[in-house]
Amino acid sequence: MGAMEADPLQVVAVETERYVARGGWDQPARLFALVPTHELAASAPSLDGAAEAGPQDLSAVEQDGFDPGDDLQGALLRIMWPEAVHGVALSIERIVLPPGAEAELAGGDSIDRLQKHPERKDVRLVVAVLRDGRSICLLRQRAYDSDDMVAMSPDLAAGLVEALAATLREDAPQR
Repeated sequence: MGAMEADPLQVVAVETERYVARGGWDQPARLFALVPTHELAASAPSLDGAAEAGPQDLSAVEQDGFDPGDDLQGALLRIMWPEAVHGVALSIERIVLPPGAEAELAGGDSIDRLQKHPERKDVRLVVAVLRDGRSICLLRQRAYDSDDMVAMSPDLAAGLVEALAATLREDAPQR
């Protein structure tokens, strides 16, 4: 970003994506609470770099034990974050196909055929959302597994953005 001030949401999303990427591929979904780094530093002063954090800087804290099973949307519906959490990030891996290729997969063994499809692309999405509604999505392809080849957009995964935003709403019904 050069001389411009870095966007804290973009910075924490990129850091989270790179952290997850260091673990390689074929990982389960991973969930992170986004909290102000200076507040984290107050509770854990030994954290590297936390003492120099600005008031807008964010840190991602992985939520151990997050296991959505086969129902990611349902798992997210059961989450409600405390006020101290300013945002949330989710990392998931998916297989994508080019338009039209999905029609070839109708039938009982479609998952097996999807995994063996010659045009399949393995991707990892990291979606990060703040309480104020800002979001960012990062996409890394296994075929181009390099930090400088990660796509970034605020609405690359609109459904996941909305699902994560719902976990942050104060007016959300108790689940």
